[in-house]
Parts: sequence; structure tokens; C-alpha cells
Amino acid sequence: MRGPIRAPRFLRGAARLACALALLAGPAPWETAEAAETAHRFAFTSIEGKPLPLGQFKGKALLIVNTASFCGYTPQYAGLQKLWERYRERGLVVLGVPSNDFGGQEPGTDREVKEFCEVNYRITFPLASKQQVGGEGAHPFYRWAAARLGAEAAPRWNFHKYLVGPGGELRGWFPTATPPEDPGLLRALEAVLPRRNP
Repeated sequence: MRGPIRAPRFLRGAARLACALALLAGPAPWETAEAAETAHRFAFTSIEGKPLPLGQFKGKALLIVNTASFCGYTPQYAGLQKLWERYRERGLVVLGVPSNDFGGQEPGTDREVKEFCEVNYRITFPLASKQQVGGEGAHPFYRWAAARLGAEAAPRWNFHKYLVGPGGELRGWFPTATPPEDPGLLRALEAVLPRRNP
């Protein structure tokens, strides 16, 4: 009985070299966004067109909300601004991510979205540029969050909320109908934020 067939020595050496080069080159192509360990690996672009890496928020909690200007839930902007004002000194960052995915309710340009938010709700928390948040073309953060928490945790409408802990870990999600002042949401925020000094 013949033993296992082995490649010639020069081919075995070439294979080892190829593996070494692949390791030096960085992540393999199959290591997609879903393989990232924390939200801090991702970056958005701000609504002003500047880089918005989530890594800059290490040590802070993030409430990431996909928003829209012409939705029945748009008044939640007011509650999100109040959350930001109430908790930002304790380390909360509210991040709005405008999206036209649901009902075409965010049709404007980034400039128009920013103006709408400032004029109507006096928003001062950071906003990202418009993004796709669902499906294969979704922003990598949203693909990662759905892979981590399951398909049921993916946005199904505007004002879906993800809570990210100070270490970049996903700590939960809240559906569209959960208002920013919801007691369960507030308890979850309190659990990830540093305690107040007595």
C-alpha cells in the first residue's frame, strides 16, 4: 500500500513562504467585520465629512441610534438630546446614524439632515453621515452587531438603539418603540456608566 503523496520539497517551502507572507500582510480576506471583537474596531464618517472612529470613545458608553427626519418616531431626537445632556459628564456618547433604509424617511443630504436636527431639536450630540444599516450593504458596525446579537437584534425601523459598553462590548439593544426615557433603557445606561461620586 502506498503512503501519502507528498508535494516536492521546493513546493512545500513555497507554501510555507506564502503562509508567512499572508500573516505579515494582515487579516485574511475572510476575516470580515463580523469577526471584530469590539465596536472600537469600526469607524464612521461624521456628518461634517470628518473621520469618526469609535476607538476615540474608549472608556465611554455609546448609544448608537439609526435616525430619520420624517418618521413618526423622529420626536425621539428630543429625548436623545436630553439623555446626552444628562449623562455625557458621566461618559455617555449618543451617536446618531441617519439612514434612508426604512420608508425613505431620510432622503436629504448630510447638510440638510444636520440643519434639520439643529433647527428642530437643537441636537449637539455627534451625528454620522448617512449610512445603510441593514442588509449586505450595511455599514460594518451594523453587520457586526447583528452577527454578535442575532438577526432579531438588527434594526427593523428607524430609531433602533445599540448600547456599547466602555470596553467596546455590545451590552444590549432596544427596538424602535423604546423611547430614550424608558426605565429599562435608563437602568441599562446606569449599569454601564461609572457611579456618581457621593
